[in-house]
Amino acid sequence: MAAVQEVLLAEPRGFCAGVDRAIEIVERALAKFGRPIYVRHEIVHNTHVVKDLKARGAIFIEELDDVPAGATLVFSAHGVSRAVQREAERRGFRIFDATCPLVSKVHVEVAKLHQEGYEFIMIGHKGHPEVEGTMGQLDAGIHLVEDVADVARVQPQQTERLALVTQTTLSVDDAAEIAAAVRARFPALREPKQQDICYATQNRQDAVKLLSPLVDAVVVVGSPSSSNTNRLRELAQRLGVPAYMVEDATELRDHWFADAARVGVTAGASAPETLVQGVLQRLKALGAVSVRSLDGARETLKFPLPKGLKPD
Repeated sequence: MAAVQEVLLAEPRGFCAGVDRAIEIVERALAKFGRPIYVRHEIVHNTHVVKDLKARGAIFIEELDDVPAGATLVFSAHGVSRAVQREAERRGFRIFDATCPLVSKVHVEVAKLHQEGYEFIMIGHKGHPEVEGTMGQLDAGIHLVEDVADVARVQPQQTERLALVTQTTLSVDDAAEIAAAVRARFPALREPKQQDICYATQNRQDAVKLLSPLVDAVVVVGSPSSSNTNRLRELAQRLGVPAYMVEDATELRDHWFADAARVGVTAGASAPETLVQGVLQRLKALGAVSVRSLDGARETLKFPLPKGLKPD
């Protein structure tokens, strides 16, 4: 029988400003132009969000060939390559770019430094849409490293002008370790003035570092395709706590909590708060009598909507 007595909630958790904006762009496009609205790739990496928007008339595609002429197209929060952008413009779609502004900032930096003759080392996960979008800002001269071992193998054309960029949703600690290896191998490396890992990723990881020592198990709400959600689960486990990632309350298993009097709950940046509340209801059914939120960073950032979708 589960032993849950208390639940501690990480703060902050769940939606970040970039995710809020991306979802609102699709919702406003549907309201203004009617269904269907085409979205390249999942707007954010959350199964429930995607399912909800599908029901309201969004069609998610990977290839622009699947978008009919004259349609309205939204680029996902993860960003797209220059080639995809050019192709979409050539085909004359009505385009709204829901790329997170913090990802766009990395794209702008890459374009600017490329003009100055820089090559790039990018820390990130191969195949992740954000990595494909950032690497796709250039035709060549951007080299992906996924771990410290990759750093020894990378072969830039020159080392005098080499800059570092990172995927925005990485483990802060892992990225720092890989960046140190890159710095050691290429001492002239140019690094961003502010780290590329976004404030929301950092804040949610900091909250898990605070939460984990206080609890017997951690539940992370989010989808397996979400990079930042996976990093939260890994971080809790690294801190020595059993940690489980669930899409929603139906995936919770009673035996996880057999020896867990105190359970921590957090959510990735693309997971809606309604899913967290469902998990809380389930934990209350397992015996939790108290739920309290920990203190954490206050997030007040809000990104503007693109022209053509701003409220009148």
